[in-house]
Amino acid sequence: MTPDPTSGGPAGDRPISRKNLLKAALAATTVPLLAGGGVALARDTGSSGVPLAPTPDCDDGDGPTHDQMEGPYFKPNSPLRTSLVTANTPGVRLTVSGYVFGRGCRPIPGVLLDFWQADANGAYDMSGYAFRGHQFTDQSGAFTLTTVVAGLYPGRTRHIHVKAQAPGSGILTTQLYFPGEPRNNTDTLYDPALLMNVRSVGAGKEGTFDFVLDVAQDPTDPTDPPTDPTDPPPGPGGTWAAGAAYNAGDRVTYGGVAYRCLQAHTALTGWEPPNVPALWERG
Repeated sequence: MTPDPTSGGPAGDRPISRKNLLKAALAATTVPLLAGGGVALARDTGSSGVPLAPTPDCDDGDGPTHDQMEGPYFKPNSPLRTSLVTANTPGVRLTVSGYVFGRGCRPIPGVLLDFWQADANGAYDMSGYAFRGHQFTDQSGAFTLTTVVAGLYPGRTRHIHVKAQAPGSGILTTQLYFPGEPRNNTDTLYDPALLMNVRSVGAGKEGTFDFVLDVAQDPTDPTDPPTDPTDPPPGPGGTWAAGAAYNAGDRVTYGGVAYRCLQAHTALTGWEPPNVPALWERG
């Protein structure tokens, strides 16, 4: 039988990390353990009852998720949505889910995740916003993206682009990859640390990946950005207001400075214009 090019293989031995224990606690009351000692989410257990490999660990000695080049196909102002497909969209359905953690292995709510990818034929939509969309992690730091398996085009293996930004933090630009792809061996940008866990579910696929952002989570560290939407604003106000819905091109003032909205969103406390260059630019 020909192996499925988008299915994940067995995991190597990994120590149990605080992040994986937290993920399991968030997802279910029962924590399934791998034979190698790793921890998998309950949602990663197939119909056979055998759990898949856990996503990359976040231990004290591990670094943040690797960054990668943006590439030529990024477009700002993507729509706010968690699904990039409709009932008639061609391609193999793919759901990608996971969490966003900081360096302290604790989840971060309110993280902006902006996804874009090629369609099933390997083409990017540069005239509109097909297969483009941004979302925010929920209060548990979780996200879910519904899309299709990205198609191939010359010079690249299958991949999904993403930008991630925690409140008050810099932007991580990276790419997610599919396991078992023949072109993984010839794509010069491919990074095995950015592999998703992917399995077949009916006629579709399910993938998991956890991001670890370079965000301090020591409560005594004064550089920690606010992540609780109920936290008070860190600076003076203006016409910008938490809870307001902004469209691309809207203009506000904050702290005596004018800003222009880059992406439609509903404002959260902690996402004041100086803190989120992915959403606001000066001018």
